[in-house]
Amino acid sequence: MENHHLERRIPVYNDAHVRVWRQPREAYDVDCLVPTYKHGGGGIMVWGCFVNNQPGPLVLVEGKLNADGYIEILQRNLLPFLSQLEPNSYIFQEDNAPIHTAKKVGKWKDENRITSFSWPAQSPDLNPIEHVWDRLERGIRGRTSPPKTFSELAAAVEEEWLKLDPNYLENLAS
Repeated sequence: MENHHLERRIPVYNDAHVRVWRQPREAYDVDCLVPTYKHGGGGIMVWGCFVNNQPGPLVLVEGKLNADGYIEILQRNLLPFLSQLEPNSYIFQEDNAPIHTAKKVGKWKDENRITSFSWPAQSPDLNPIEHVWDRLERGIRGRTSPPKTFSELAAAVEEEWLKLDPNYLENLAS
């Protein structure tokens, strides 16, 4: 006897995973498949920051990022953003990625009086920005029309960044 409750085939979204209830004979039925969209392969790398309830700049990173490129991002984006804030009203947090811990990056931060939060080696990444990246990804995945090209993906990331709720950011910062 067939279970009629399974015939609706409703996709259930949970943490970017899709589950479809179906009968075994329906494995490749078009109604049981969720379409995917290609945008040229890979993802997008971004750098961003926030302080309390205020989002800072979001930077789309092209290619591989090395210590010199990271310093350039900080110089062009972080310093102007921090100059708008009260002195000592923030803690600069990064993970232990090699470009973040490179000697030349440390020297640049010292020269620019940026004190970083120190993470122990091999520690989990507890940086609040990780929650922001997750929220951006969920926002993009939840769109009715997912991005199909790199430029559409970049625009979607920027749109989601601008939609960040200040209360959400403040909760992460406190």
